[in-house]
Amino acid sequence: MAWVYLLIAGFFEIIWVISLKYSQGFTRAVPSIITVITMAFSFFLLSYAMKTLPMATSYAVWTSVGIIGSTIIGILLFNESLSFFRLCCLFMILAGVIGLKLTY
Repeated sequence: MAWVYLLIAGFFEIIWVISLKYSQGFTRAVPSIITVITMAFSFFLLSYAMKTLPMATSYAVWTSVGIIGSTIIGILLFNESLSFFRLCCLFMILAGVIGLKLTY
């Protein structure tokens, strides 16, 4: 169950990163509130997963889900660049996460 909590924490990280972008430096109330709430949920679920999973693995998976998800959302919603090199880097992050899961 800890892995499920960790993945959900990663998805909340994606949400808070997106809402942080929309908050425009915490100058817009609704996105700012969403950022703080989803950040709290993300940290809570990460800490809950760390009760049974190793700290380094938990943190690496959590940030990787956030990195990969926010990069994809950035490409889709914010017209951020999509290059071959960027995709290669995302696949390397994904490979690292899979490796951490397999070696746990």
